[in-house]
Amino acid sequence: MTADPTSTGDAVEIRGALARLRCATGLPVAFGGLVEPGRRQVRISELSGTATPALSALAVTSGFGLGGKAAALARPCAVTDYSVSRQISHEYDVPVAAEGLRSVVAVPVVVRRRVRAVLYGALRAAQPLGDRTLGAAVQAARDVEQALVVREEAAELMAAATGPERAAGASGAAWEQVREAHAALRALAPRIADPALRAELLQACALLTAETAPSVTVRLTPREVDVLACVAAGATNGVTGERLGVTAETVKAYLRSAMRKLGVRTRGQAVVAARRTGWLP
Repeated sequence: MTADPTSTGDAVEIRGALARLRCATGLPVAFGGLVEPGRRQVRISELSGTATPALSALAVTSGFGLGGKAAALARPCAVTDYSVSRQISHEYDVPVAAEGLRSVVAVPVVVRRRVRAVLYGALRAAQPLGDRTLGAAVQAARDVEQALVVREEAAELMAAATGPERAAGASGAAWEQVREAHAALRALAPRIADPALRAELLQACALLTAETAPSVTVRLTPREVDVLACVAAGATNGVTGERLGVTAETVKAYLRSAMRKLGVRTRGQAVVAARRTGWLP
């Protein structure tokens, strides 16, 4: 069976978050996994610092154990001594004990009001984790949430931009949707910290202009294309700056540079020229 690329990408995000969590807190163990589609359980797939395979592939049902409680309540939960805690049920005591874990925190990853994953951090001693550790665990979950939101937004935009209308030769309002999606995708790219995911998104953007290869005689920088894409969608310099995380003056500088390269004098002419040369859809 071929792995779902979306799930694979989500797992990579979790793996990175666990590594950052351990680095930030010094916790010896961190682990986590995704909520299985169509089921109310988290499958532990990512392990960092574990000494045994006891937790690998463990299915944690919503409402049960520490992680299940965090998933059911959609909020962080922690215990100082897992095996004797009265705050949780104890269906998973055996694998937790096999790994020698005592103090544990579980933080849900919530995207669009739906729990998508759970991250855990743990000590092999029964002692309070402290606010710094709990805060770092929450931040790790937020990092994953942001990455998943960006990935989903990109997928939705690509689906809208490469749907039946485009395949049939979109025009008018349908083609404007393609152009708006292209601008939105370009604006998303700077928000992505993962270089591989950012490159993947920019490759997806290129699919929307694939029918006309960019001119080799006009070489625009990625930022100049970003600005032109926003301008083509009707954004002002101020709005473009907000989308791209730069000032309005910086937007003007990129726009002037692009206009000079395209040999035009106005914003509208720049958009037309960029489309004609294949830089915009």
